[in-house]
Amino acid sequence: MHVADRMKTLGTETAFLVLAKAKALEAKGKKVVHLEIGEPDFDTPANIKEAAKKGLDDGFTHYGPAPGLPQMRKTIADYSSKLLGNQFTPEQIVVTPGAKPIMFFAIMACVNPGDEVIYPNPGFPIYESVINFVGAKPVPLVLREEKGFRFDVADLAKLITPKTKMLIINTPQNPTGGILTKDDLRQIAELAVKHDLMVFSDEIYNRILYDGFEHTSISTFPGMAERTIILDGFSKTYAMTGWRLGWGIMPEPLVPFVSQLQINCTSCTSSFTQMAGIEALTGPQDEVDAMVAEFKKRRDVIVDGLNSIPGFRCHKPLGAFYVFPNISGTGKKSQAFADYLLNEAGVACLSGTAFGASGEGYLRFSYANSVENINIALDSIRKAVSR
Repeated sequence: MHVADRMKTLGTETAFLVLAKAKALEAKGKKVVHLEIGEPDFDTPANIKEAAKKGLDDGFTHYGPAPGLPQMRKTIADYSSKLLGNQFTPEQIVVTPGAKPIMFFAIMACVNPGDEVIYPNPGFPIYESVINFVGAKPVPLVLREEKGFRFDVADLAKLITPKTKMLIINTPQNPTGGILTKDDLRQIAELAVKHDLMVFSDEIYNRILYDGFEHTSISTFPGMAERTIILDGFSKTYAMTGWRLGWGIMPEPLVPFVSQLQINCTSCTSSFTQMAGIEALTGPQDEVDAMVAEFKKRRDVIVDGLNSIPGFRCHKPLGAFYVFPNISGTGKKSQAFADYLLNEAGVACLSGTAFGASGEGYLRFSYANSVENINIALDSIRKAVSR
């Protein structure tokens, strides 16, 4: 079998590999607490499911326009304008089967081989994977624990060269739960305008925030509307990971190119799921608020618990549903320790190195699980460390 050389440049998302290993252990009778996968454990709200059923009954079972159904694009534009404080139009929206295609399509449409793309490290692994796949050079920007895993804007400025084409930001952030403040974003925006950079802003966790922190989109700063691509979607906010429904907001001249990539790849996004998406954005938001409140309780439990374990030091995140504890005090390497916790303690988590080289010395736990299971996991981790 002859496989194209370009496949050697494509990475993966380790969470799915660890999930498969954990499921295999469960099939053999081992009990496993799943803290590896970034998926809300709540059910999709009933009103959203009913809207999908109605969509099927109403005949939304055929092809739709590549950038999305007109009513869906308008709904997203209205919702995002209100949420982010910008004025977006339906013509700036592309609806995709999941949010990941926006990442893939935007980088493919904007970045040439040899261009440089700055991205957060540790960070979502698909950023680096796609940058490599298009033949560009990934330039890691290290996120430092002592800064709450925020960008150091001075570090960013040093990385920009004449070859820099795009900057990727993610706030709230996976895997650390870190956020970028309004002042951080203002300084980043000034650098982007000064150096004429495109900014890819992954804002998928923008509704999952704690302790009164309010999300700011970099697109709202002067000169940024025409150079920002926003990624957002339904998976995290509405517990709709299996629905595969997301969107991108971008400068209008880019939309035909992203739509063309969608035509070549998936044709369009499922029509009846878009009807469910309209209901999600326009219907009651009580269950979203309840989910976030529950995530906050879980965050507090897991942060306090990890900080009580010898060798662990855990920053309290302000967003998303991940913690990224420093385990250097245990003297163990991240991957070996993650494997040990899965096989010996029955706790599935991810090595920090799954999110880049700067993740060495850390683990990522998703607290998208019940408080009961989190406490079971903490007790198992504590016993494993003592051994």
